[in-house]
Amino acid sequence: MILEFVAPIAGIVSLIFALYLAFYVNRFDTGSPAMKEIYEAIREGSKAYLRRQYKTIGIISVVLAGALYLTFDLAGGLPLVSSSFLIGATFSLIAGYVGMDVATRANARTTAATERGLTEPLRIAYYGGLVMGLFNVGLSLLAVTGLFYLYGDPKLIIGLGFGASLSALFAQLGGGIFTKAADVGADIVGKVEAGIPEDDPRNPAVIADNVGDNVGDVAGRGADLFESMTAENIGAMIIGIALYAATQNFFFIIFPLLARSVGIFGTILGIPFVRSKNFTDPMVPMRNGMIATTLIVVVGLYFLTMETLGSLNLFFAALLGVLASVAIFVVTEYYTSSKYRPVKELSESSTSGSAVNIINGWAVGLESTALPVIIIIVAFLGGFHFGALFGQEIGVGTALGGIYGTAVATMGMLAVAGMILGMDGFGPIVDNAAGIAEMSNAKSEIREKIDAFDAAGNTTKALTKGYALGSAGLAALILFQAYLDVVELEVVDLVGVDVIAGLFVGGLLPFAFSAFAIRAVGRTAFKVVEEVRRQFREIPGIMQGKAKPDYSKCVDISTKAAQKEMILPGLLPLVVPILVGFILGPAAVAGLLLSATVTGTLLAFQMNTGGAAWDNAKKFIETGIHGGKGSEAHKAAVVGDTVGDPLKDTAGPSLHVLVKLVNTVSLTFGALFLLYVLLPFG
Repeated sequence: MILEFVAPIAGIVSLIFALYLAFYVNRFDTGSPAMKEIYEAIREGSKAYLRRQYKTIGIISVVLAGALYLTFDLAGGLPLVSSSFLIGATFSLIAGYVGMDVATRANARTTAATERGLTEPLRIAYYGGLVMGLFNVGLSLLAVTGLFYLYGDPKLIIGLGFGASLSALFAQLGGGIFTKAADVGADIVGKVEAGIPEDDPRNPAVIADNVGDNVGDVAGRGADLFESMTAENIGAMIIGIALYAATQNFFFIIFPLLARSVGIFGTILGIPFVRSKNFTDPMVPMRNGMIATTLIVVVGLYFLTMETLGSLNLFFAALLGVLASVAIFVVTEYYTSSKYRPVKELSESSTSGSAVNIINGWAVGLESTALPVIIIIVAFLGGFHFGALFGQEIGVGTALGGIYGTAVATMGMLAVAGMILGMDGFGPIVDNAAGIAEMSNAKSEIREKIDAFDAAGNTTKALTKGYALGSAGLAALILFQAYLDVVELEVVDLVGVDVIAGLFVGGLLPFAFSAFAIRAVGRTAFKVVEEVRRQFREIPGIMQGKAKPDYSKCVDISTKAAQKEMILPGLLPLVVPILVGFILGPAAVAGLLLSATVTGTLLAFQMNTGGAAWDNAKKFIETGIHGGKGSEAHKAAVVGDTVGDPLKDTAGPSLHVLVKLVNTVSLTFGALFLLYVLLPFG
């Protein structure tokens, strides 16, 4: 059938178009000699960090691949699980690196293009981000499709999702530690103590701060969303096996791949709509592109669903997923944009000091969990409802049909991932562009224009984190259903002592992980703060602009500390489910997965949205509200922002990966939990 070749074709088209956009970005100039010098320093620092980080992750991955070979592949002779694990780990890192490389090429070019208006810098920054989106989606689709057609069984490629998740966790966590330690160090000493502006070239941590935007927000997030798409495709395909067995319709297995293909073509067709006449807010053209892509994807999913699965009910399930992604976008924008109540009130509270700012910011984060969770529940229950109706239609039962309906809803939510990833990449590019404008002493009109892009970038980063977490919550539920299928559990007894123990361990895991991650930022930031103070104290002429700071020292401190600090929290979600599985058995792991998904999702929403609200409250004051830059309110908001930084950019985004990694680890080792449990309670 010709449709069986759509997925690999879509993957290749996505990679080719990403390459075209990369060449488009690269043809623009990098601006003045001062801009070019800063641009090269950021690129070199970003590459140096990733070389060191990838070496660490590579060693861990090779050791784990050897363990997987001995555990699963040795008896059969073919390294199916171990090789797919290595492919997943490698491709996840490649996805992150490519996004980072193009983002660091686009930053100075965006700054320079601002002299010529707003349309050109919008295209450079947005296309630079979209390279990450299209490359990740295409690479994930090719990896899953290729291994599935090679192995013939989605259960044999679980290692692909496991490897991608493991690399993504270390990439996101390490990048988050680096970026927020540098950011906190730069803000505390530069803004609060020395009273100099953000991205001031006199600040020794300013290059490290800009490097951090790329290794955390681009490379880390790129690896994160690559693993999201990969693991979710595999989980949905495993669920489709049962329907294939009942109906002999092969499309139930490959529908997730075809839905992702629709998303790729929808994203490419939506690019021309990223425009607006005489715009002043860059969010307007990007929102237009998002609306166009969403409409194209909805139409494409309708025809795909009716042609392959023949069920209007499953289309409604997919439509629910698409609408859920839009709804989470709207809710996240409400809580993080300076146009609305939460950020305005948080800015106003800063006039009473940092303590009141922190209290109110924490409350905003807690409040912000409610609506996204309700949206996830509606999408999950709605997908199950329409899937159950479909199950009745074809006579496979409401339970199996309902589970597949939730998988289809998740595929609908992920269909717009390419466009959303483009908006995500836009954020750190314009953040760097604003920093380059400040450090190179660009004309005031350039800085004013690029500040509008920077404000929009803060919003897009917050929106895409909300989307990533919403999709992670639904995806974890799909992987959980796949895990139950692997360990042959039809019902989880919530009053069983083993399950209760698993529930408590799973509930604890996101909190313990977050504690290690946030403490790592604190320890590293302490070192950066001390180094910045030392340079201000010992290098005469820095504050007068007569001497140049040693930028490389702060980059080196953050790099070394991030590699060391990411190991322990990164191993927690790998080791804990394996220990629980071998000690208490598969039912206890089911309890762990449920609890870790719920607490991890809630905690991540609180951290991501609350942290973004703190950040944008500070940005709002910097526009001149409540005394503007340098005022007491501004200093209080900077303190609040530094509290929110490790929440929104280190622990919070890493929890997206954690809730999926514990599921993919359990999915990989599930069969062994049945055979070698130490204390069977069932």
